[in-house]
Amino acid sequence: MQTKTIEPFLEILESPKYLACISLIMPFEPKIGLKKELDYKLKTAVARIERELFKLYPPEKSSPLLKKLENVLNELNYYTHKKSIAIFISPILEKVYYLDMPVEERIIIDESFEIRDLIYSKKQIHKYLLAVLSSKWTKIYVGNTSSFVKVTSNVPENIEAFKKDINEKVANFSDEKKLKELLLNKFLLHTDNGLTLLLRAYKLPLFVMGTAKTIGHFKSITHNSKHVIDYIHGNFEEKTEVELHEIMEPFVADWKKVMQVNVLKQLDDAMSSKRLVFGINNVWKSATQKRGKLLVVEKNYIYPAEQSSTPEVIYKKDFSVKNAFYIKDAVDDIIEKVLTSGGDIEFVDEGILKDFQKIALIEYF
Repeated sequence: MQTKTIEPFLEILESPKYLACISLIMPFEPKIGLKKELDYKLKTAVARIERELFKLYPPEKSSPLLKKLENVLNELNYYTHKKSIAIFISPILEKVYYLDMPVEERIIIDESFEIRDLIYSKKQIHKYLLAVLSSKWTKIYVGNTSSFVKVTSNVPENIEAFKKDINEKVANFSDEKKLKELLLNKFLLHTDNGLTLLLRAYKLPLFVMGTAKTIGHFKSITHNSKHVIDYIHGNFEEKTEVELHEIMEPFVADWKKVMQVNVLKQLDDAMSSKRLVFGINNVWKSATQKRGKLLVVEKNYIYPAEQSSTPEVIYKKDFSVKNAFYIKDAVDDIIEKVLTSGGDIEFVDEGILKDFQKIALIEYF
């Protein structure tokens, strides 16, 4: 479906407060779910919207909105490969976003739209990678709040696979202790290479378990230290998956903290590869060019601005100069730009981005 607008979205956000508005945000994966099931969920949502709307507004305001909503739903694209939809309806606007992020269903009946409602509806997926290291083997899991799934890869999980190779190369090596350390480092290096591939695929927080000695060897060879949220010391060779999951519980209990640490590590990684811009002006320019992969912004950060003659340039609003036509919040506009170009958004607590001027953007390239 083509997005329909009568006015630019920014102007709608600033429209008079007496206008009734509908926001419907919900999962939408027709390739996975049956169309009938999606249709049922949409009809249920519409029934709820109708009840709420008639409680708050008279029929002359409610009925036209419901008709607009019905028209939009009839034109939804069931061939999309996106994960969710966000529908905004007002007397002068019909707008649909097809989004790549999972969301919780949310219905909002209000007098204005808030683009940040999309982000607040984002479903938090409590997933992480766990690498359990020993001097004999390595096991890697994808964990969440309820279970573990062991990850299989092409990298050997047992140190025995490397003994023959090492013995052939150091046939005259007499120091058995150093030989064992050389073997362990070689084994852990291959484990680290496997983690590199997994982190590219999953983009999840990483935890590492093992004895102090094994973790020490791992730290000396790893190229993935920037992804590690925490090292957990101990001997876990005899632990079952259920026991490992229980051990992990306190480390992931404060999931917001885990995610914020992970986001900062992603920013550092992007800065090293020169794919990071920060500060409102630089982020605005990159988002306008549709280069935004992940926008990270402090909660409650707003930035009134004025548009220059060039779309890629804004400057801070000077309230001593009277001008009714200005951008009430450039951050909201950036959020919309990143979402519509297929990017993702993360909010973090105030002060977390003090080194990035409150807002940062990881670019696609």
